Amino acid sequence: MPSLTIHYDNASSFAAPHLWVRYAGSAEPDHVVPSGEDAFGPVFTPELTRPDFRFVFADGGAEPAWEDAGLLRSYRVVPAVGEIWCRADKAFVFDVEPREPEAGSAADFLSTIELVDRSYLPDTDGRSGLGATVLRDGGVLFGLYQPNAARVFVRGSFDDWREPGRELALYRGYFGVPNLWLGVVPEARAGDEYAYFVHGGVPRDGAGRFRRQCTDPFARRLGLSFDDDTAVVVDPSTYAWTDHAFRTPDRADLILYELSVYGFTEGDAGIKQPGRFAGITQRIREGYFDELGVNALSLMPLSEFPGEQGPGALGYSTSVFSAIERDFGTPDDLRELVNAAHERGMAVVLDQVFNHTNNDPNPLWQAILESPWEEGSADGGLYFNGSTMWGNRVATEKRDVQNLLIDTRKMFMTEYHVDGFRFDSTRNVDHDFLPRLADELTRFRPEVVLVAEHLPNESYLNRSGYDGYSQWADQFHDKMKALLREGVFDNSGFFTTDRLGDIFYFSRSAFAAHTNNTVNYVECHDETSVPYEVGRNPATDHPATKDRKGRLGLFATVAALGIPMIYMGQEFNVERDRNTVSFPWPADGPESNGFHRWARRLIHLRRRYPGLRIAGGDPAGDGRFTWVLGPWMDGAHGGERKVLGWRLRPGRSAHDTMVVLLNFEPFPVRVDVELGLAGSWVKLADLDRVEDVPPVGTNSTADPAALHSDDGRFSPFDLPSSSGFLYKWESA
Repeated sequence: MPSLTIHYDNASSFAAPHLWVRYAGSAEPDHVVPSGEDAFGPVFTPELTRPDFRFVFADGGAEPAWEDAGLLRSYRVVPAVGEIWCRADKAFVFDVEPREPEAGSAADFLSTIELVDRSYLPDTDGRSGLGATVLRDGGVLFGLYQPNAARVFVRGSFDDWREPGRELALYRGYFGVPNLWLGVVPEARAGDEYAYFVHGGVPRDGAGRFRRQCTDPFARRLGLSFDDDTAVVVDPSTYAWTDHAFRTPDRADLILYELSVYGFTEGDAGIKQPGRFAGITQRIREGYFDELGVNALSLMPLSEFPGEQGPGALGYSTSVFSAIERDFGTPDDLRELVNAAHERGMAVVLDQVFNHTNNDPNPLWQAILESPWEEGSADGGLYFNGSTMWGNRVATEKRDVQNLLIDTRKMFMTEYHVDGFRFDSTRNVDHDFLPRLADELTRFRPEVVLVAEHLPNESYLNRSGYDGYSQWADQFHDKMKALLREGVFDNSGFFTTDRLGDIFYFSRSAFAAHTNNTVNYVECHDETSVPYEVGRNPATDHPATKDRKGRLGLFATVAALGIPMIYMGQEFNVERDRNTVSFPWPADGPESNGFHRWARRLIHLRRRYPGLRIAGGDPAGDGRFTWVLGPWMDGAHGGERKVLGWRLRPGRSAHDTMVVLLNFEPFPVRVDVELGLAGSWVKLADLDRVEDVPPVGTNSTADPAALHSDDGRFSPFDLPSSSGFLYKWESA
C-alpha cells in the first residue's frame, strides 16, 4: 500500500489527539498516535492495509472523547496523493492543504474596491463580492462563495487558461465565518471568459481528486461553448442609458403583456432578428405597444437554460439565475430592450424561476457539497433540496442560497434597469423566503413590481396590501374559462353563479387585501387560449362563438378590479394549446386583424379612464364601487343569472362615472340598470365596437347607442347572450 500522511488541525483543542481507522468488515479499528506535528497541526502516518477506509479523531486513547458522529470521514487512497488534510469542523477530506483565512473580513477587503459605474456588487447579508466585477482602475474582482473548499483558483482567457490559475484569498463572509473567496486579477478585462477551479468540498474527478472546474453561480453571461459553460466578464458601464426621466408606473395603472423573447417575433418575416431581444426592441421602436396600449412587458424567463428554442420552449428550466440566455442576445441587447421600453413609458418585468432548475446539464449541481456523503448520491449539494415535478428543487429555505437569489434580482435592477419580477410557481418556494425576498427588494427599490404565480393564492403574500405581491388570480382564470366555454374547466372552475362577483372584485374574499394583490387573466403561457378552450365544447365550437367569447374574456379582464394581464397573441384571438409560445403574426400587419383593432381600443380605455383603474383595499366600502347587477340580487337586477354590473365613481367628478355590464349566459337577460346619475350616458364599448369621446374618438350623446335617463335608472335593458358593455356619464 502507498504511504499516506494525514494532517489534522485540531481546532477542537484535543489535549491528546488520536486517530482511529476502520476498514469495512474489520472487528476493531486501528488506533494511531501522532507521528509528529507541523504548522497545520498533528501529523499521523497510519500503516494502511486497504485503500478504502473510514477514520475519526478523538481525544485520548484508552477512553477517548470522540468527535461528533457527523465528522466520520471516508477516503480512498490515490497513488499520486501522499498527503491529506482534515479540519475539526468538517467531515471533508482535502488533498491540498487548506488555505488560512485572511485576518480581515470580506467587507473590509471590499471597502477598498472601486467599481465601474452602474455595476452591482452583491450586498445581501453583507457585501460578498460574488461574480466578476469590472473595477474602475482596471482589472476584475472575482468572488465565489464556497464554504467547504480548501483552495480556490480563477483561470481564464486573461492568462490563456494556465493551470492552476490565480489563487483567491479566503475571507470571513456570511454567518461571520470564512467562506468567501476573493481576488483581483489586474490584467482581466470585460469579454474575458473564466471559470473557478475548486479544491475540496466538491466530488472527486476522474483521477480520484477532490477538485472541479466550476461555473460561476453569479455569472452574468456564459461563454459560447455549451460543453464548458465558462462565464464571461461583463462591463455594465459601457451602455449609454437614455431612460433617466422614466418612472415605473404605479402598480394600479399597470397593464401587463406576457411574452416570450423567442415566440413573440420568430414568426414575423419583417423582424430583422427574430426570436431575440433585438426583435422585441424593433417592435417597441416601431410603436406596436404604443398602439396596443399596454404599459408593462412581462418577459418569460430569460435566464440561461440548456435547451433549444422552439414553439414549446418556455424557458422555465433555468440553470444559472444571473446569466441571460445566449440564444436571445448579449447583455447590452437586453439593456437596449429595457431602455427602448422605458423611452416609451413601459415597465419591464422579468419572469424568474426560483422553485426548480434543469436537471441535466446543470452547472450548479453538486458545485458545493454540504457533506462528503452527498457525492454520488441524488442530493445536489448546497443549492438543491429534493425535487419537483419539473426538476431539481432549489433550496430556498437556506439563508446563503436566498442571498444569492436576492442578489441576482438586485443586479438586474441595477445593471439592466428592470422594474420588477414575476416569480414562478412560488408554492414550491420556501414559505418564509417570499416575505424576505419582498422585504429585501422593496428596501432596495421601493417601487419594484412583485408578481407571484402562487396557486392556490394565499393572503400572507399581501404584506401591507398595496406593496404586496400581485398574485396571478387562480379564481379569476378558472372561473372565466368555465364561463366562456359554458362548462366545467379542469374540474375546478364551474359554469355557475357561485362566487361570480368575487372574482371581479379583485378576489378580495379569497385572498387579496388590495387591488394591487391581484392579476386578472384568461390566457397565459401555461394555459389554453380562449378560442382553443371554447372549441373543446362541441356546443360552442364555432368560429363566430370563439370570436365573441375571446372578446368577452378580454373585456372582462380589462374591466375587473385588479391588474389586467394579456398573453401575446391574445390581441389577435389566437387559437392555441397551453405551453405554446409561437403564433402566426398577421401577414398584412396587426391593423388587418379586426379583433386587434377592437382590442387595442378597449385597452386604451383602461389607460385613459381612472374609473377602470380604481385601486384600494375596499372601493365598495368607500363608495367608489357599487354593484348594480348580480346573481345574489332580485330578478330585475340579475338574480340567479350569470350576469354582473357595477358602477364606478373614482372621484367627485360625475364625468368619471362609469357602468360595466356583463352577461355570461348563452341567452339574453332583461334587467334594470341603476345608473346612479340622471343624464346621458355614452356607450364607450361593447363586444363589437369601441368608440371613445373626443379628443380621442368621435362618440357623443347623440350616438344612437347612448342611454338617456331622467332618474338615474334605465329599464328595461336587454343584455344579449355573451355580452359586455361599458358606459360613461357624459352630460346632465
